[in-house]
Amino acid sequence: ALDPYTSHGHDGLIINNEIDNDETNKVLIKQALIQAQAGCDIIAPSDMMDGRIGLIRNALEKNKFFNVQILSYAVKYASNFYSPFRDAVGTSSTLKSDKKTYQMDYKNSEEALLEVKLDLDEGADFVMVKPALAYLDIIYKIKQKFNVPVFAYNVSGEYSLLKNGIKSSLAKEDIILEVIYSFKRAGANAIVSYFANEVIEQYLS
Repeated sequence: ALDPYTSHGHDGLIINNEIDNDETNKVLIKQALIQAQAGCDIIAPSDMMDGRIGLIRNALEKNKFFNVQILSYAVKYASNFYSPFRDAVGTSSTLKSDKKTYQMDYKNSEEALLEVKLDLDEGADFVMVKPALAYLDIIYKIKQKFNVPVFAYNVSGEYSLLKNGIKSSLAKEDIILEVIYSFKRAGANAIVSYFANEVIEQYLS
């Protein structure tokens, strides 16, 4: 996605006061090729622009990057759980509008399944669900419907809620593994989490 690099904090280019899907895709293709040339084994577009998976797949194959895989952020919700990350990268102050025109509505589940199918048809190798904790049902539905690896993204807001709860003695450290196991139980094959160090420490202790 382009949000760390844009002055307005959106994942795409703004032209005439609107996110321009097609122009953004042109930049995403260049970004993907640069990453592949640098040696990336997996490209993970998280922008939620329509059609970008197929365009990136075609560009990779045209440039003979046949073994580079695509992890599509096929299911990325317009969520309140991203706030700490946006604070960290400095987009909270620059983002003047929400991302609901291109990220998913959290009230909808069928859209997630449709988007996963579209991205797989376009050449994605596996898919990401982001955030994860409030969307265990989506992880489960994807895993039941598609024979594809599913990643769960345990995002910054989820991390902060639990971490602050532990610091305030409202919960014990064991809550971390309880949440991580919920992702696995829902069907996630892999988990991206800010709790990675804590999980390792709990396993080793």
